[in-house]
Amino acid sequence: MINLHILKQSTVVHLCFAISYFTSGLILTFIQAILYFGLKPFNKSLYRKINYYLSYSFYSQLVFMSEWWSNSKLSIYIKKDEYEKFYGKEHGYLIMNHSYEIDWLMGWHFCNTIGVLGNCKAYAKKSIQYLPPIGWMWKFSEFVFLERSFEKDKETIKYQISELCDYPDPVWLLMTPEGTRYTKKKHEASLSFAKEKNLPLLKHHLTPRTRGFTTSLQFFRGKIPVIYNIQLAFEKDSKTPPTLTSLLYGKPVHAHLYIERIPVERVPEDEAEAAKWLHDLFVVKDKMQDSFFNTGDFFLESGVERREPFSVPPPIWSLVNALGWAVVTLTPMLYYLLGLLFSGKLLYFSIGCGIFGAFFILLQKSIGMSKISQGSSYGTEKK
Repeated sequence: MINLHILKQSTVVHLCFAISYFTSGLILTFIQAILYFGLKPFNKSLYRKINYYLSYSFYSQLVFMSEWWSNSKLSIYIKKDEYEKFYGKEHGYLIMNHSYEIDWLMGWHFCNTIGVLGNCKAYAKKSIQYLPPIGWMWKFSEFVFLERSFEKDKETIKYQISELCDYPDPVWLLMTPEGTRYTKKKHEASLSFAKEKNLPLLKHHLTPRTRGFTTSLQFFRGKIPVIYNIQLAFEKDSKTPPTLTSLLYGKPVHAHLYIERIPVERVPEDEAEAAKWLHDLFVVKDKMQDSFFNTGDFFLESGVERREPFSVPPPIWSLVNALGWAVVTLTPMLYYLLGLLFSGKLLYFSIGCGIFGAFFILLQKSIGMSKISQGSSYGTEKK
């Protein structure tokens, strides 16, 4: 009988994940490229509907690791009436804390349950768009790529938000105003900046950069109806660290996701007042995080209205999609690669080893990119 625990620890199985993920990614981005240049100029709406499923097919392979492979748990704190009436049925602008290596994946985990995973968008560094396959996928999916040069980024934000608001189906656009993941060193730099500018001192977050938000706000006001304030936390003393490596090894994590639906009309129109609104929001987020770390509860010490947690069973489609791609990609790839290894010829054996090695390196590099230590520095916007 197969021991699932040993199977999930196996480097061979992880290598199979890598082969399936990267090979399917190249196939999907190739299809995207054909449609991007051949269909989008003539029918944007149809292109975007098809691209939803192409993006979903790629993203859900990672969501599969959270939902099925590791059997991770997601506790959701949302007003039940709003969840049933609005979630997954409207465009949304997301403001989320950026504290963990897999905060984005837990967001995708949730988005998969409400049917918007394929239309999840985000702000990203421009250099990422050149990295296959994820960067290519994001480029063809119309992510907002920024250079950290405000004059250039302002025009990019204006154009991309206009494009995203024109989508036929709900789009969720993610912004992490902290700009980079929380670390002790970055937090020290953030506190120095906050003291210098007489801004609130945050204990568990970096001082948010407001210019990207206020610039975006003027372009999406009247087009995107709501802002979703998202707070993610994991138990501070959990035995399993919330990392991509943990999920790859089949180790479950337990994420706690609070979401508040805020109509855009509540945000002041004046730029300075809107910036203050964002700072005030992060003060509340900081109190919630502090309460969670102290008590295991977002609400006990924060003063925020209590919402009882609930969980949603994972949709079967991420499992079906991952297994489908495993069959489609691994069957020919392993047949070819094993043929090289057992050909009896040194050259073919070396080529086979080289290809396996390349997939293994891609896997390690991808995991490395998600690590907190690889995040950008705090406060390095170009002038």
